[in-house]
Parts: sequence; C-alpha cells; structure tokens
Amino acid sequence: MFQSSLRSRGLLALFALSALAPGCGSERPQAGDTKPPASGPGQGAPFENPGGMWLPEQMAQHKDQLEALGLEIDPESLTDPMASPLGAVVSLGGCSASFVSPDGLIATNHHCSTRALQHNSTPEQDLLTNGYLARTRAEEKWAGPTARVFVTRAFRDVTGEVRRGIEAIPGDLERYEELEKRKKQLVSACEEGRPEIRCSIAEYFGGSKVSLIEQLEIKDVRVVYVPHEGIGNFGGDIDNWRWPRHSGDFAFFRAYVGKDNHPAPHADDNVPYRPAHHLKLASAPLNQGDLVMVAGYPGTTNRLRTAAEVESAVSWQYPKRVSFYEESIALLEDLGKRDPEARIKAQPTIQGYSNYLLKTRGLLEGLVEGGLAKEKAKLEGELKAWIDADPERKAAYGGAIEQIAAAQAELQRTREHDAAVSEILSSARLLDAAVTIVRMAEERPKPDAEREAEYQERNWERLEQAQASLQTSYGRAIDQSTFKLAVKRALRLDPKDRPALLGSLAGGQAPTEPALGAAIDAAYAGTALEDAATRVKLLKRATIEELNASRDPLIRLALELAPVDKAIEARDKAYLGAMSLVKPRFVEALREYRGGLLAPDANGTLRITYGTVRGYRPELDKPAYRPFTALSELVKKNTGKPPFNAPEALLEAAREKRFGPYVDDDLGEVPVCFLSDLDITNGNSGSATLNARGELVGLAFDGNYEAMASDWLFMPSITRTIHVDVRYMEWVMDAVSGADDVLKEMGGTPALP
Repeated sequence: MFQSSLRSRGLLALFALSALAPGCGSERPQAGDTKPPASGPGQGAPFENPGGMWLPEQMAQHKDQLEALGLEIDPESLTDPMASPLGAVVSLGGCSASFVSPDGLIATNHHCSTRALQHNSTPEQDLLTNGYLARTRAEEKWAGPTARVFVTRAFRDVTGEVRRGIEAIPGDLERYEELEKRKKQLVSACEEGRPEIRCSIAEYFGGSKVSLIEQLEIKDVRVVYVPHEGIGNFGGDIDNWRWPRHSGDFAFFRAYVGKDNHPAPHADDNVPYRPAHHLKLASAPLNQGDLVMVAGYPGTTNRLRTAAEVESAVSWQYPKRVSFYEESIALLEDLGKRDPEARIKAQPTIQGYSNYLLKTRGLLEGLVEGGLAKEKAKLEGELKAWIDADPERKAAYGGAIEQIAAAQAELQRTREHDAAVSEILSSARLLDAAVTIVRMAEERPKPDAEREAEYQERNWERLEQAQASLQTSYGRAIDQSTFKLAVKRALRLDPKDRPALLGSLAGGQAPTEPALGAAIDAAYAGTALEDAATRVKLLKRATIEELNASRDPLIRLALELAPVDKAIEARDKAYLGAMSLVKPRFVEALREYRGGLLAPDANGTLRITYGTVRGYRPELDKPAYRPFTALSELVKKNTGKPPFNAPEALLEAAREKRFGPYVDDDLGEVPVCFLSDLDITNGNSGSATLNARGELVGLAFDGNYEAMASDWLFMPSITRTIHVDVRYMEWVMDAVSGADDVLKEMGGTPALP
C-alpha cells in the first residue's frame, strides 16, 4: 500500500502514510494463554516488551535480554547492518523486504506488489486479481520504471559536520538553508564517481544525531510470484488491522543487475543480483513464547513529539485525513464499477487509501476515546515540572516545550490553505506533473549545489521515470474526477483560506462548483500533457521562458501555482529551522527524565524490534486470543465472494488435508498467521520475521486495531504485530500454486503432488 502517497504541501497538511498494511484475521476471540513468557530459560521474571524500534548500533545494549529470551546467534551480529542476518534485509522504498536466495530472490508482502501488478495488468489479464507465477526466469515481469531495491552498505555519523555552529545562525530560514547546504555537500561527496550508490541523510532524536547512509540502488526489479488476491488479501478491509487473520500476505520479486553484479537500467540481458547475504528458512517450528525479531525500514512514529503536536493531530489533521479518504474511496470505487480499465488503474490507490483510513480512525480512537492524548499531556506536564525543579535542567531544557507549541501555532495559521493545495496536487496528478515541469525549468539553470534537493541532477532520472510510470495509472476520467473532488472540498473552506487557484481556474467567473468543474473539463480537453513523451520532453528541456509562452491550460495553472508552492515551502523550511535547535533539547530532556535507553522515532531507516510470540486480551472481560490462526478457520470463513474468496485449489487442498510437512503440532494443521508483541509501524510491511537462529519464520504485515495509537505511545499489554507464517507460505507454494521452483530456490523441498 505504500505506493499510494499524497504529495504534501505544508507540514501540518501531511497526508502520506507509508504502508504498514492490510493483513490476516478471523471473527471471534479464541481461548488461549495470555501469560507473558518468562524472561529466559529457567527464569520466572516475565518479559514485557517496552517497545522500541532500535538502531543496529543500540543492539549491543540488549545483549543480556536477548540471550535471556533464547537468542542463539552472536548478539554482535545484530549491531552490524552489513553482516548476516541484517545484510539480507532491504528496502523497497516504502515497504521492507529481504533476500531469500543467493540469486537475488526477494520476499515481501502481497500488498507491496500492487503497483507492480498494476503495471502489468489489463482488463483481459488482471494480475491484481489473479496474481502471477513466472515458470521461468524469462517470464519474470518487470515491476516498472520506479521500482527499486535499496541494499544498505554503510553508515557514518556526521552529526558534527551537519550541526556544528548552527546555534549561531539567527534566522530560522537561514539556519535551515545552511543545514541543507551541508547535507547536500555530504551526499554529493558520498555519491561522486559511484553511480550505483544512493546516499541519504537521516536524523534521529529530533535532529541531535545525524547519519550519512550509503545504499546500493538496484533499478531492475521483476515479479516472480504473487499469489491470487483471494490468498494474499483474504479478508480485505473487513479483516484489515484485525485479529484473528488469515491472509497469505506474501510475494516474491527478483533483483536484476548488469553482468558485473552492479546496478544497471532495466535490460533483457541483465542477470540476477548475487547478494552478500540471504535468509534461510526456519529449521524448527515456531511456538508460543518463542523469541522473534523483525528487521526492516519502519516509516514514521510520533513518540518523541509534544502534547501540542498530539492536539493538532487529533483536532484537525486526522479528522481531515479521514474525510479525504472516505470521499476519495467512494468516488474511485464508483468509477471502477463503471469502467474495468479505470478499476485497474485506481485499485492501488483505493487499497492504499482504505488502509490509511482504517489506521487513521484507529489512531483517533486510541488518542481520544482511549485517553492516550490526555496521557501524553499528563506525561509532558510531569516532564515540565521535572525540568522546572532544577536550575541546571531549566537552563538546559527550559522553554523547549513552549517554543515547539509556538511554532506549531504559527503553522496552524495557514494550515487550511496549505492542506487544500496539497489535496489538489495529490488528486490532480496531471496538474502535479505540470508543477514539476515548471519547477524543473526554474531549477535547471542553477548550479547543481544551489538547486532544491528534489531537482538536483542525481534525481533527474527518477523524475523522468515518474512521468513514464504515471502513464500506467493515469486515466482522464479518474484525474478529472479527483481534481473536481479536491476543488469541491476547497470550496467548503472559509473564503480567506481558499487557494487563489480556484479563482484562476474559474477564469474571472464566480468560483462555483459547476463553473470549476467545466473549467477542469476544458483544461483536460486542451492539454498535451496526457502524453508521457511530451511530459518527459518538457521536463528535460523546457525553459521557463518557453513555458511562460505556452497556452497549455495545465501549464498555465502550474505557473500560477509556482509562487504559492514556494511560499508554503518557505513556511515549512522556517519551521524546520526552528525545530533544529529546540527539538533536540526537548528530546534530550525526555531521555534524561526517563533514564535508560531511548529508541528514536521511526524515520525510514533500518531498525530491529524484538519480543515473543504472544496473544493478547482485547478487553479485560473478553477471552484471550491465541497467537496462531489455522487453515480450517480460513475455509470456514470463505464465502466464495470477495474479500472472502479463496481460490478453489486452496480449498480443495484444505478439504483433502494435503498438509504435508507444514503442520503445526499444537494446531494439528497448517498455521496461517501468528501474533507477536513486537513494535512495528508503517513501512515495516514485508519485514523479515526471524527466530532465535536468525532464520525466516514469517513476514510482518499488520498491527491490531486496538493499538493503532501506539505510534504515539507504546502500549505493551495490547500492542501486537501480525505476521504471515512461513509454513503457510511454503504450503501455498507447494500445495496450491505450483510454485515449486520458488520454494526450492529458498531451500525448501516440495513434498505434495
């Protein structure tokens, strides 16, 4: 689901949630033991996961606890991102994944394959529904021009190089610009002479720690095997974020490179990448209470944010997201019902929005009805009292909370306007393309170091590929309709908050919904930007003078939007410049107040979380959930209609009890999904789940609805991760899909006819 993200203008207008996605479930609580596992063999002290998505460098401090829980590999191996098993874990640029064979085979979630399937789908060959299996490597289908695999190669602490002396810079915007200048210099030096390497800057603890990360960027990614939607998305939105679950949320890709094992553009003569490390299948069955670890690239958490930031989310940001997703989903589903081609083009967006909608509702319920927003405010009050109680602490940290609240209040002055611009550009993808073309024409004449980071030469190929990729999901009826919806939502605002674009679009008439709708229809009828080659040509060559002379209606709108876009950017930059000084003070106060080890918020970088296989009690007066689901429950739940429509081959194998070696001894049948008390979030989708030996036991793909607000405040008693069990993955490949070659490549042995 990570593919469907909204472009954001305005920090308080952020709508994009990288996807932790829909997953696996059942309809009623099951009796089961909720007793927490002991802290180690022969020890009686129970383990209660405190939460934390840990940096590899922090794992040495968890050595004693990991060994007490039964870790069988060298704990030091978990501190080295380039050693096994972490060296096998990769990012897909929004989902997590891992190498599972020496020939570049990659395991991730089914829902992480949606864009790749759409890229290869037609109404006559609907891979989104039917899935895909390549019988030979020649049949492996290209996932599209924007598909990527990122293999982390190195980390370097650059905190001093980035932050040295920034407190002497008086202006917030000037401070931001200086920080960006330093970051761009570091990235440029890191990538110089190495076209296969992608470098990036990551900030932790509010910006007080800065790392330079070096990754191999593989650009030729191909679809190997994705099961039928009735397996990979069994239960759909009805079961999404719920337990028990029964989704086989897994898929396989392969990374291809040049014959020198270095990344190369997509080409027929590329060869499978040979990774330094790959994961092996579990050599022993998984049981309740066992140690499990997830390694992946979680996107965003908010645990180190202030009560003012919580208040903004619950009173405005999240409710606005909910209404946007609800209206957009209804519109796109209606279009899909009337046009099969539109359904295929819109399906990834619908799935992404549906997933985000459920998560956002869960966040709101947990923060408001569950009282977590009040708890966050209470904890912050205690922190402030602790700061004020000591002169040294007050000198170091005093005023930080209030300064963050003041900066938030300043952003809120324009948030309605900025959110409306964000919605319009996220919804009207052709207009967004025009905005990119105009901005590139403005940035191209500058020296590369002075360009905005997004428009530096290192990103030109990506920008061009994005325009080519747009063609597989673009449809005029879809884009016009979503543009009209965004405009309709903007018209509901107080006139002072409405974007000036509405008046420009109306062309001097009163900006009513009918007038704006007619203007949008006319703009699409008169634009040349529906052609991908035209968009790419303009992106690569157009000058601002040529664009100013253009009569293309979408280019004209983009030119009018350009100063608005820059004004929003300037506000955001000033806010981030202010935060670069005050946020590290707040986080350091929090760290000192809490004592002990503090995990940084998720930010899309490699993390490890660990805990145990464990059920939970959804409410105090409800039966406990056991931590495993079974195949017979899936069969019972099947209705033959989406989203409970497992393919006949699966149902037949289940009825005939062709279970092979994939049976769980306690269940007496094939396990489907399992629970753990691990701490994950959006972006962890597809993350490898490892046992005490560092072997693959499953893939993380979801969380439970009761604990959605744990992104803000971790709740040990109910926060759970949902994983698809590797035994179910193997059984589906062996008994259902005929994916024997994939199973054998992973080190498995097909055992069923």
